[in-house]
Amino acid sequence: MNPEQSGRARPVRREGLIDQAAARFQEEIGSGRWPVGERIPTEAQLVAQFGVGRNTVREALQSLVHAGLLSREQGRGTFVISTSGLTGSLARELAGGSRRDYLELRLALDSTAASLAAVRRSESDVEQLRELRDRRAASGSTGDADLKASTDLALHRAIVAATHNPLYLQLYSSMIDVFAGHMRDEEEADEDQARRHHHELVEAIADGNPDRAVAAVAAIFEPFMQDPGPGGAR
Repeated sequence: MNPEQSGRARPVRREGLIDQAAARFQEEIGSGRWPVGERIPTEAQLVAQFGVGRNTVREALQSLVHAGLLSREQGRGTFVISTSGLTGSLARELAGGSRRDYLELRLALDSTAASLAAVRRSESDVEQLRELRDRRAASGSTGDADLKASTDLALHRAIVAATHNPLYLQLYSSMIDVFAGHMRDEEEADEDQARRHHHELVEAIADGNPDRAVAAVAAIFEPFMQDPGPGGAR
């Protein structure tokens, strides 16, 4: 029985421990055992599972953060944001865009995703979208900008996942950090209205109505598109 079948990880050899640990963690991501969007085990759990020291684990994880595969969220843990190093290079390129550039890009990506998801979503997709929509709604009253951004992006990423286009999902996931950075600076003009628009978006997808879904995305972004900031830049 191999380690995967037994549920036990084989220990990492001592030479080049950081690189080896990083490679093993990347295997967990690539295999889907650490899915995109999910929180990975804690450092203490990784120490026990892979048989390496806490500093080695920490440095190996940090190398994957730099590579764009993982993202650390203060107080919440470390999350998988991509299955490839595409994230890092994309994030560097996208970070130089203006606020208007960012909004137009997200509007285009989210609109297309909503339209495709309305046609292709499964029942399990709909169930997950409703759950994530409710989490997003609950986060609006917490005053926690990071939580609000992460729950919002989790919902929109799940809509992309409901397109069942793996390339679309990989591209969108690679941009999550950039989107989150912009969202932390945004102030919702009317949270109740935003909540209603997100409710309509999910229900339009559930009903298999792409036109309604696209209209709901446009309504979500409209307040921000009307006031893109001085000179269109943030």
